[in-house]
Amino acid sequence: MKRIYIIISSLAACILLYFIEQFLQVNYGIKTISKIILFILIPYLYIILLGDKVLNKAINVKKIDKRHLKLGFIFGVSSFFIILVAYYLLGHFIDFQSITEELQNKSKITPGNFALIGAYVTFGNSFLEEFFFRGFIFLNLYKLKYKKTAYIYSSLLFGLYHIAIFKTWFSLWITILVLLGLIVVGFVFNWLDTKSENFINSWILHIMADSAIILIGFRIFHMF
Repeated sequence: MKRIYIIISSLAACILLYFIEQFLQVNYGIKTISKIILFILIPYLYIILLGDKVLNKAINVKKIDKRHLKLGFIFGVSSFFIILVAYYLLGHFIDFQSITEELQNKSKITPGNFALIGAYVTFGNSFLEEFFFRGFIFLNLYKLKYKKTAYIYSSLLFGLYHIAIFKTWFSLWITILVLLGLIVVGFVFNWLDTKSENFINSWILHIMADSAIILIGFRIFHMF
């Protein structure tokens, strides 16, 4: 019952967010509120209906070990520089002007509010996604002894979930490359969290990766 709830509810949440992103044409604030509601409400209902304390198990502060957190920082710093290098090597294949125009027209993200949104994305949104994809989905399935399902499903859903964000940004081959990269990243995030038995390691890595993306975005927004 727990496995069925986790899979069906998380899949439904990502489908609904895709619909909101692609068809409702709402601004970034509405999309963010929708995500917060879904990513918190679904685990909360899991607790109420099935009596499982998701948040305590996901954060699991008693298991935080400095030796384990080193992995998060090592992978995080590595991802920061890998993303920057990838930008400088592959950036000319991407139409950044179209992306900035879409963000301004559809999501109402402008150079004026980009710093605030960037701070939220780096720390708040990364926490929300790690709690949902690694804490609620992966660690729960993993501790329920569905280890292969935990790795494969959470990684695939994490990658596919992001399609709603970058679907119109890239050419087909870059979209496929980014999707595959996100799925691989999902596996790395999952593996890191098995070492600490919480999602703090993957959150550290996520923060560092998002920091690089926001730096690139800040530069691009001030180019056009």
